Amino acid sequence: MFRESAVDIQREPGTSTTIRKANPMTPPHNYLAVIKVVGIGGGGVNAVNRMIEVGLKGVEFIAVNTDAQALLMSDADVKLDIGRELTRGLGAGAAPEVGQQAAEDHREEIEEVLKGADMVFVTAGEGGGTGTGGAPVVAQIARKLGALTIGVVTRPFSFEGKRRGKQAEDGIQELRNECDTLIVIPNDRLLQLGDIGVSLMDAFRSADEVLLSGVQGITDLITTPGLINLDFADVKSVMSGAGSALMGIGSARGEGRAVQAAEKAINSPLLEASMDGAHGALLSIAGGSDLGLFEINEAASLVQESAHPEANIIFGTIIDDSLGDEVRVTVIAAGFDAGTPTHKKLDPGTLTSNGSTATAEAGQVGGSAPAGGAQGNGNGTGNGNGTAQAQAPAQGNGSASAQGGAGPAGDSNQAAARAGNGHAPVQQAGAQPVPSTQQSAQTRPQPPVTGSTSSQPTQPSPHQAQQPAQQAQPSAPRPQTGLPGGTQPVTEDPADDEVDVPPFMRR
Repeated sequence: MFRESAVDIQREPGTSTTIRKANPMTPPHNYLAVIKVVGIGGGGVNAVNRMIEVGLKGVEFIAVNTDAQALLMSDADVKLDIGRELTRGLGAGAAPEVGQQAAEDHREEIEEVLKGADMVFVTAGEGGGTGTGGAPVVAQIARKLGALTIGVVTRPFSFEGKRRGKQAEDGIQELRNECDTLIVIPNDRLLQLGDIGVSLMDAFRSADEVLLSGVQGITDLITTPGLINLDFADVKSVMSGAGSALMGIGSARGEGRAVQAAEKAINSPLLEASMDGAHGALLSIAGGSDLGLFEINEAASLVQESAHPEANIIFGTIIDDSLGDEVRVTVIAAGFDAGTPTHKKLDPGTLTSNGSTATAEAGQVGGSAPAGGAQGNGNGTGNGNGTAQAQAPAQGNGSASAQGGAGPAGDSNQAAARAGNGHAPVQQAGAQPVPSTQQSAQTRPQPPVTGSTSSQPTQPSPHQAQQPAQQAQPSAPRPQTGLPGGTQPVTEDPADDEVDVPPFMRR
């Protein structure tokens, strides 16, 4: 845009030619959104260091901590040691109230370093002292200054202890009240991304990289020119006052790469809740110059199907030839009707021993297993002697059969339910039928069970517990459940507080 004024118009001597001289254009950097990333506490400063290490561009880094020694090791543009009188630079001792007081004592200094920002990311590892207590104070100051404030934090690993987990939940709730949008990344979900031999250092490094991905997935949409470009106003329209948000990341190569990457992003293990019903979403697709129009269309359609029918989906593409044939999809969904997204149910049968997602294959386990003739109600005994056939996919040619005798409510359906969930013996095509030893249980009286069978797991008798071992034959491969201990009763997914579940299965 050029500006003209009367003094800019000059006439050549002896001619009628008019020369218009325009004032120079305002420097482009004055139009760029000012983005600042604040890492607070040990986890937050580590995440900032990781972002600097990989060369995240277009943002200003600020490290805030009560631990002076950790600040000295940071390469952030601005370092702010808070709680100098309160902690004497020795840290908050995992006490959130100390971290909060330290931030309050230095509120003016925090406000000074945040001035002029259009967008502020507050990143921290929840559960400690400085990050948990100080992050809400930093977010409150940033929002008061008019900046779009986005929190990107991690929930601690289960092995870090219940106390730290409780402090993290309280801190997350406090931070949610002070941010426009809050993205929470559960560290336990990272166990599903690595193998069983991952080291402790690699696990925490992965947590830092996920925090990096959350920030980079948003900033790249604004700072990196794309074929389909997005600006700060686009991002703000989705994330301003959105409350809780979800972030999914996926990448793929080869045929159908864009669709596969989008599916991985939507179903990412990092998502502890479903994207269904989101009223706003940021979708970024990055790929080489060979990225096809139909690929983009298919990937975007998957995201649209997961979101609300009238969702505001902000879409951008980035052409980066350094990716080769890889396509990366980043999805950030926000704006849910209930304020928070609906949590996913974690199916124990779909997790392997190292925590990765497993898919039942045809010929190994069946699909659904409707019971034929098996009857039972919630408070009485089941009078079933029906055979349950497991329906495997067409290419598997696998089936499973089981018979259940009279027993507690739902006990007659127990074998049928197991057939559909990979817990019943499987009969391959051409294999000999597997005899059932459970028929002898028909004459044995069973005590009635009061209550709903969906909420109370059945207790198999010692005779029933030995059934899988008696039925095992070379011609019928045993189903792969992925959980140690063999057959497990299948119930509705209970809350984590109701049962003792392994750490990698916690929500």
